[in-house]
Amino acid sequence: MHPRKSIFITGGASGIGRAIAMRFGREGWCVGLGDIDRPGMDQTCRLIGHDYIFCYDLDVRDRAAWDEALDQFSDVAEGRIDVVVNNAGIPLGGMIEEMTVEEIELCFDVNLKGVFFGAQAALPHLRKVGSGSCLLNTSSAAGIYGSAGASVYSATKFGVRALTEALDGEWAQYGIKVRALMPSFIDTPLLDHAPHGGANEQIRQRVRGAGLEITPVQQVADAAWQAVHGDKLLWPVGATARKLTTAARWMPGRLRKFARKRAQVAEGI
Repeated sequence: MHPRKSIFITGGASGIGRAIAMRFGREGWCVGLGDIDRPGMDQTCRLIGHDYIFCYDLDVRDRAAWDEALDQFSDVAEGRIDVVVNNAGIPLGGMIEEMTVEEIELCFDVNLKGVFFGAQAALPHLRKVGSGSCLLNTSSAAGIYGSAGASVYSATKFGVRALTEALDGEWAQYGIKVRALMPSFIDTPLLDHAPHGGANEQIRQRVRGAGLEITPVQQVADAAWQAVHGDKLLWPVGATARKLTTAARWMPGRLRKFARKRAQVAEGI
């Protein structure tokens, strides 16, 4: 028999998804992983090290694949899924004129459509559990205030935030919590990617060059645990996210000036 509480996490092959899986796995939860990276999921399983973890090949852009993965996980999780974490996402940075049509469409498909599909697929499972169940979405500090040099990425993360706020209202009648993590720059392999296809430096280099902090991934995993068990709707993670939250609420004018200045620096003006 496996532990009663179960969590399904997309993007569980690395980064934030892996850290969340390990955090809940340490607490004895049954863990389901969904990702397109099977070797990465296998490594997450080895790191967790107990028998209550299951992996499913899942492209979050495929609506039917969502149903298949969650149904299969429910079968091994004693017919219940307590938490679904919509975490899979891809980075995309740079000025809007630098991005290709293919890059823009992929970012929207994974970061936004994939999250909507996950919410649709998760609902019947979370309704079955009722009170105490949770849909946890990974938004971003870029969903707090639009980030110059990351317009498309910011738009997707604002969309995730909007979905979270909307479903918090829609699903209250079922006793389902809906929460969003709002992390700033987190120390994951995504930072080692170029911001877009035409760039010749890593995101990590740009973050350090801008003097911004890189937050340990464990902080996001701990915030995920608190979000699932707490009452707050949006969970900023990292110093940048917390500062943006404060500035957007109390100093929007100063934040706007800062964003314009940062954009000029990014363009070399």
